[in-house]
Amino acid sequence: MDNQLTVWDHMSAAPHRSLFLAGALQGVLTVMWWVFDLTGRYGIAGTMTNWSVPPTWAHAFLMIYGFFPFFIFGFLFTTYPNWMNGDKVRPREYVMTCVAMAAGVALFYAGLLTHKAISIAGVELMLAGWSVAVYVLFRILLTTPAQDKRHARVISVALLMGWLGVAAYLVWLVTDSPAVLNFARHAGIWFFLLPIVLTVSHRMIPFFSSRVLDNYEMVRPFWMLWLMLAGIAVHGSLQWLELPGYLWIVDLPLAACAGYLSYRWGFQRSFQVSLLAVLHVSFAWLGVAMALYGLQSLIYFASGTLLLGLAPLHAIGIGFFSGMILAMASRVTIGHSGRPLELDRFTWLLFLGFQATAVLRILADIVPAGAPLFYVTAGLVWLAYFGLWAGKFAPIYWRARVDGKAG
Repeated sequence: MDNQLTVWDHMSAAPHRSLFLAGALQGVLTVMWWVFDLTGRYGIAGTMTNWSVPPTWAHAFLMIYGFFPFFIFGFLFTTYPNWMNGDKVRPREYVMTCVAMAAGVALFYAGLLTHKAISIAGVELMLAGWSVAVYVLFRILLTTPAQDKRHARVISVALLMGWLGVAAYLVWLVTDSPAVLNFARHAGIWFFLLPIVLTVSHRMIPFFSSRVLDNYEMVRPFWMLWLMLAGIAVHGSLQWLELPGYLWIVDLPLAACAGYLSYRWGFQRSFQVSLLAVLHVSFAWLGVAMALYGLQSLIYFASGTLLLGLAPLHAIGIGFFSGMILAMASRVTIGHSGRPLELDRFTWLLFLGFQATAVLRILADIVPAGAPLFYVTAGLVWLAYFGLWAGKFAPIYWRARVDGKAG
């Protein structure tokens, strides 16, 4: 019977398949475009290209709103029904989300080369896909029986903030208002991505650890999650209001909390199982990133000098967000394709190699003399390791499960 199924049948058989595939392709395309822009801009290769949208803000949008959400929605469409014993997401709903968002991204790229109006149409289409996803996930949240929905409630609010961030970016494209662009930038990191990735980590890392490590004490302090979420909200608000000198007040406690959780969740012991270690290594970047943010803010508070540039942002964006996406997507893909729940040596080495992307991009701001070369090198390292990961996992999404089961 499997022989009679088409590629589309397999891709639409489970929520994560089409969305993870689109995310894998976008993870390659968006950095490929960025490297092309950088090499021309700095005269390394080719010439500078005139885009219809300033490339810095196009890059920020494509990474925050055009890359991570494919994986986030693919993951949540799978886990929300499981977490809350709710109805499964209907195929037409997750397919509609994926098609609208993927088509929107394609139009955004086309508009960069041609006319801003096409990019605007692309963002409108992406927002339509987001709207379907937010509606579906809120429906599950609100219609399932009463139970512990703390994690899901936080994530749902963050999804709504992400939707507002995309809408704000759309308004900026139409009006050129710097105020709404400022909101879109900071909301994407601090009100959307970080609350979601932190909350998923808080729920899943101790759970996964307890399944494979002997005599493991599952520590999941909700008071610390609330404290960290409050600190993140304050940080995002301070950045939005352009008050960097006060960020250290919340960033250093956030770094301490993240470090404490890494320790209590068993960072060192996690290396016994590589599929678990990738989650712990990715989470450890949160503590590093917030320490860098705190140090940067403290120096600015004391001297008025803003050192480290975008190093903290890329520690959190590449180290924590991208690393966790790779780790979680690998786990979901392996588990939902009927394969043994273990990470092979090749994928483990790919993940470790990917860490160099974050290190190189951080160095670009710490050693500014060689910044352009570090920018391009970090992009090429991303393309090498993420591209190999995508090449290995993408075919799984359009093929049948190896155990012959549906889904």
